[in-house]
Amino acid sequence: MKYKQKLSILITLFAVMLMKAQEFQGVATYKSYRKVDFKIGESKNSNMSPEMQKQLEDQIKKQAEQEYTLSFNKNESIYRKNETLEAPTPSKGGLTVRISDPSNLYYKNLKEHRFANQTELYGKEFLIKDSLKVQKWELLNETKNIGQYTCFKAQYKDEVKVRKMSSESGMETTTEERITTAWYTPQIPVSNGPSDFSGLPGLILEINDGKLTLICSKIVINPEEEINIKEPKKGKEVTQKEFNDIMEKKSKEMMDQMRTRGSSNGSEIMVIGSGR
Repeated sequence: MKYKQKLSILITLFAVMLMKAQEFQGVATYKSYRKVDFKIGESKNSNMSPEMQKQLEDQIKKQAEQEYTLSFNKNESIYRKNETLEAPTPSKGGLTVRISDPSNLYYKNLKEHRFANQTELYGKEFLIKDSLKVQKWELLNETKNIGQYTCFKAQYKDEVKVRKMSSESGMETTTEERITTAWYTPQIPVSNGPSDFSGLPGLILEINDGKLTLICSKIVINPEEEINIKEPKKGKEVTQKEFNDIMEKKSKEMMDQMRTRGSSNGSEIMVIGSGR
């Protein structure tokens, strides 16, 4: 009888643990830091004073430092930017730097290996739906602590197209090798992370791709208020490739307009794209 009672208790405990694992959810806050390369054309109309240069640097720093929230469970997540920063203020002389950050709601379904990204491009809403990108991670034998969590290092390499824009030379596209380094913790057993990152045996708490750095500053596991993750539905549905083609076309049109405005009124305007 005692044996049956112990067995019944063990089965009950296992069922409770399994239920808790299935209900596992959390909220992680990330802060971003971005290295931005830009060139100021030495045109006849350019009059870049030290004061103007400082104002531009302040604009870039303010826009590059953002805060994001990742709400997640075992299979799904929603990643969004926290709207807390003010819009950039033009510097004297009409020179403005804008860093584009198109992601509004980035939904991931790890079980079905797909994503849905609700975003806005030049005033029009799009819903990008596609398969999750396969990231071929190499697990490395290095560890470090991030807060109370022990994190392990992983890397992967890929090639990306890099667009560089200036008021003088227009837009140029080159292909560069990119090395992405992640720090993940198996203590939070979800194969997820910020932005489009996933595929590691634990939540990614820090990521760097050479220019963008995302660092987790706060985690709440199983909060009292249940997390409701809903897949976004608004916007014109397109694939990732279709959206990239649209963005490329619009960027060229915008650059041509800016170059025309810069040459006609003596001011320069620069736009720096920051999307991955």
